[in-house]
Amino acid sequence: MHSKEKKDVNQVTPEFVLLTYAYGLFPMGEINSDELYWHFPDRRAIFDIYDTKIAKSVKQLIRKNIYNFDIDKNFDDVIEICSQRSITWINEPIKKIYKEIFKLGNAHSIEVYRENQMVGGLYGVTIGAAFFGESMFNLEPNTSKLAFAYLLEVLKYNNFVLLDSQYINHFTEQLGAFEVSSFEYIRMLQKAISKTRKFEIPSNTFKNIISK
Repeated sequence: MHSKEKKDVNQVTPEFVLLTYAYGLFPMGEINSDELYWHFPDRRAIFDIYDTKIAKSVKQLIRKNIYNFDIDKNFDDVIEICSQRSITWINEPIKKIYKEIFKLGNAHSIEVYRENQMVGGLYGVTIGAAFFGESMFNLEPNTSKLAFAYLLEVLKYNNFVLLDSQYINHFTEQLGAFEVSSFEYIRMLQKAISKTRKFEIPSNTFKNIISK
């Protein structure tokens, strides 16, 4: 069970959306419409940033040195590709709002490239030391897992304390997501958003760490 409340899209601003995140809510669009709904799950899926393990197969893929990684280079393309599914909650209002949040500096993308072509990625929202994961994609096998591995290293480098995955599913559970109560989540959220963090990582740091 979870609560879900409809919101008139004309009343939604980037600042309003960020405020809802700070109170534990997040928006999702309605398929084939411009409607938005705010969600507050009874059980929240999160990752332990400092204890989530990267699969050996993913590390082996990184060591092949055929992929490169970047942050915020092509945010608009990432969200557009994430929305290109037969069933999606990323409707036009969602895309517009998150592109505006990106311009405010509170949304970020992780991108995976092979031969200068983007083949995987993810995006999410940051407030303080919290990262709220929104969606990911892969155009080649396991490239969304590569993006997730890179995200973990960015969050570790900048001392983030909360990685929110919203609802748990089979894929995120395989990556290491687990559920906490809404009460525990709000406690963690309040601690995280009270801090100040950057979202950056020096070049080559990721490959040096993940190859150990």
